[in-house]
Amino acid sequence: MTGADAAHIAMGIPMTLGLTAGAFAIGSVLGFPVMLARSTGFLPLRVAVIAVIAFVRALPPILWVFLIYFGLGSGLLNLSPFVAALSAFGLIAAVNMAEIYRGGMLSISSGQWEAARALNLSRVSTWTDIMIPQMTRVALPPSATYVIGLMKDSAIASTIGVTELAYRGKQMSQITFEGLSAFAVVGVCYIALSLPVAWIARTAEKKLRAKVAR
Repeated sequence: MTGADAAHIAMGIPMTLGLTAGAFAIGSVLGFPVMLARSTGFLPLRVAVIAVIAFVRALPPILWVFLIYFGLGSGLLNLSPFVAALSAFGLIAAVNMAEIYRGGMLSISSGQWEAARALNLSRVSTWTDIMIPQMTRVALPPSATYVIGLMKDSAIASTIGVTELAYRGKQMSQITFEGLSAFAVVGVCYIALSLPVAWIARTAEKKLRAKVAR
């Protein structure tokens, strides 16, 4: 395999990063209200959200990609392969991030809520100044692990024509008949993308831990 062939495969990196970052952003934003609904004292809403989370997580990601692209995208909506994949992974990320957030929230002692009420802090101040920093510190490591897993799952998008790393690796293997070297380049690209995420997560966790300890 030539350098030009490897460069052609590497051109799929922006699509992989865009799909991963976009889906994680959607999940990070939507996961918080889902977590709140999952933890509410209103039983019907809590049961409904638990059921939705279980349903979304029970189906494999590739099935969600097919359901949205070949289901919604072929009749109700006109979706491009990228938008369909982004929607599917964003939905999955939302329920997974909700569970990660919930784990972080459960790690906070109930006495902190009582202390915040005793100090007459507003609900917004309680969340922004006390709860979210501590919850973030706990949720950061599993979130980083999930981002890396999400990046690897993005290869599924190649099945509907999204030109990310796996798609370009398959394309190059069909052109050169060198499947081993083509997918070895794909693997090296995934490793190169995953290592910085793990390093950033560790660094951020240390800073958050030091900030909370003060």
